[in-house]
Amino acid sequence: MEMTSHAPLASFIDLLMDAVFAVNADGCVVFASASCERIFGYTPQEMVGKTMFDMIVEEDRERTRQSARDVMLGYPQFHFENRYIRKDGQIVHIMWATRWSPADQLRIGVARDITGLKRAESMQAVLYLISEAAYAAEDLIALFKRIHQIVGTLLPADNFSVTLYDEEKDQLSFPYRIDEVEQTSDVSKPAAGTLCAEIIRSGQPLLLTPETMAARLEELQVTAEQNLLCWLGVPLKSHKGMIGVLMVKTYVGGACYSEKDQELLQFVSTQIAIAIERQQMQSGLLHMAQYDQLTALPNRGFLYDRLKVALATARREQGRLSVLYLDLDKFKQVNDTLGHDIGDLLLQEVAKRLKQCMRESDTVARIGGDEFVVLLPSISLPEQAELVAEKVRHALNSPFNINGHYLNIRSSIGIALYPEHGDNEQQLLKHADNAMYLAKNNDHRSRIDS
Repeated sequence: MEMTSHAPLASFIDLLMDAVFAVNADGCVVFASASCERIFGYTPQEMVGKTMFDMIVEEDRERTRQSARDVMLGYPQFHFENRYIRKDGQIVHIMWATRWSPADQLRIGVARDITGLKRAESMQAVLYLISEAAYAAEDLIALFKRIHQIVGTLLPADNFSVTLYDEEKDQLSFPYRIDEVEQTSDVSKPAAGTLCAEIIRSGQPLLLTPETMAARLEELQVTAEQNLLCWLGVPLKSHKGMIGVLMVKTYVGGACYSEKDQELLQFVSTQIAIAIERQQMQSGLLHMAQYDQLTALPNRGFLYDRLKVALATARREQGRLSVLYLDLDKFKQVNDTLGHDIGDLLLQEVAKRLKQCMRESDTVARIGGDEFVVLLPSISLPEQAELVAEKVRHALNSPFNINGHYLNIRSSIGIALYPEHGDNEQQLLKHADNAMYLAKNNDHRSRIDS
């Protein structure tokens, strides 16, 4: 059968699922096919006259400009990928095939929406990266930073926070929060009256968009920051229950989140919760290994580590340091007459007073029983160690009120100086220990003589 007429070429192009564009050297659209509305949300008429670079996600603009320059130099691009912000604010991933028409001075490009494919690839990769981060991170903050980076590969995450929930206290804490507008120093606050509280109560994600924002905030009786565009939070659940909320948000001028973004964040949240819980467990075990459980002071092993580092610094910088070794006189009598519970409470109060005497850089450690060691790094004069020792004596001389028992405690303190009294940890601690016993014996004899 002979075809007697042909549809115009533009009609065939409009039937394509991919969008076809003609863009001039400045990046301005001069032609767009019908499929551009399905992919970008704009009609062809709305697209004509727009500058493509203005629609591109900011992080992708520079490499897109470089790609455009290569195309105009005669190097076609067949699999170039970048991200655009649709008319509705959502992010769309595009794969381009583009070449330059010298005669028309136009870049002719075919745009294919690969958002679904990129999401599937990203989700698979992200699960692996989160699992890897859980093992590699040194501490919780390092883990949160890495999770922030990973989530940022899935959706806009310039404003990102991890909020942890304490069920017993019904309180929220904010160990990691990055926000371009809201500058807050809250360490913790009650959960009630927050968007996170609704997620914790319901156990479900919460998405606020420009269409739902006002009504939802009024319903929940929560106030939000000015210029907030979208807010998306998902619960962090472990086998123990609700441990917190993962949140991202955007302000006016940014991208909007969709139901797909919610599903994506919710999908990875389980892996993130497992990673957080694992890091918390590791941190807890590390704390137990390094700190005395009764006084929360560093223990003997941790003291040795810090002393080793301080000595290395002193040797390198030709500096000085001091070690104070002290115990509580007649502490055994407290345990024998009042019981070990009172003795334990006394040790806790002694630990508090010792810490109050010290600088931020100093270390107070409990190395066993009623014996404590103070590390004073970076002292300039030997007399400084004696001043600290006198400050400690004065602090401990004030009576302790332990459950109605007023206890007067005296302490014996021995001092060792680097480099005068030793070149390594063992030598310094032994010298300070011997000096303490000498001070104890001298004090005992002086009291007998008096």
